[in-house]
Amino acid sequence: MVGLITEHAVEEVILAVRSSEHGELESIINRLEGTGVGIKIIPDIYDILSGLVRMQSLFGAPLIAIRKDIMPAWQVAVKRGMDVVISIVALVLLTPLLLAIALAVKLSSRGPVFFHQERVGRWGTPFMIHKFRSMYVGSERNGPQLSSDHDPRITSVGRFLRKSRLDELPQFFNVLIGEMSLVGPRPERQHYIDLISERAAHYHHLHKVRPGITSWGQVKYGYAENVEEMVQRLRFDLIYLENMSLALDIKILTYTAWIVLRGRGK
Repeated sequence: MVGLITEHAVEEVILAVRSSEHGELESIINRLEGTGVGIKIIPDIYDILSGLVRMQSLFGAPLIAIRKDIMPAWQVAVKRGMDVVISIVALVLLTPLLLAIALAVKLSSRGPVFFHQERVGRWGTPFMIHKFRSMYVGSERNGPQLSSDHDPRITSVGRFLRKSRLDELPQFFNVLIGEMSLVGPRPERQHYIDLISERAAHYHHLHKVRPGITSWGQVKYGYAENVEEMVQRLRFDLIYLENMSLALDIKILTYTAWIVLRGRGK
C-alpha cells in the first residue's frame, strides 16, 4: 500500500471499511502513518478516532477527515519557542544545581555521571536521551528491565533523583536541539515499543509529536513497572494528543513542578 502511494504520488486516501472491521481500519491507518497523505473515512466509525477528526464532505457525501496537524501552526511555533527559551534559561540558571548533582552522582558509586540511552522519537526517529545516572553500572547486563519502587539497582543518590525527577534535567539539552519537547509522551526504547504494540497497535500515534521531559501520562499515572502498566499509561498520552494545546502544556508543567517540589515522583 505504501509503495503504491509513493509510486503514484497519492495525496488523499478514502477508506470505505465496514463498521464490523474496526481492527482492519486501525491496521490500515497505522500503515499510512508518516506517508503524509490525507485520510478520510466513513462516518459510522467516528467513535474510534474521537477527538482526532473533523467532518467534511465530498460531492455531498459526509466523510471524516483525520487531521494531519494536531495543533494550529501558530501554537506549534509558540510551543517550540517555549521549549528553546525555557531550556536555555534552565541550563543557565540551574548550572550550580547541575554541578552539585553531578558531584553527588560521581561520589555515590563507580561509573559515569551521565546515562545515555537510545530512545525512539518523532516519526520513529531514534535519538540518544540524557539523564543523570541513577543506577549502578551494569544494571541491564541481562537485557532491558523496567525499574520498580524497591529496585536494588538504584543508588542511594539515584533514589532521591528519581523521586524528585532531577535525574531528567540533562534532557533540557535534548529539548534545546529539537529531539524532545518540554511536554509530550515519554520516549520509549524500541524493545518496549514492540511489546506495547502487540497489545495496542495505536501506540505509534504518539510518534506524531516530539517526546517530552514530562507528559500527561507521567503526571496522572507515573512510571510504569511492566508492559501492562505501560499500556494503561498509553491512554493518558492519547488523551493528550486528542486535546493538545498550549493551555494543556502549561497545566502539565504546573503539575510537574508540584510533583518535583513535593518529591512525589516514582
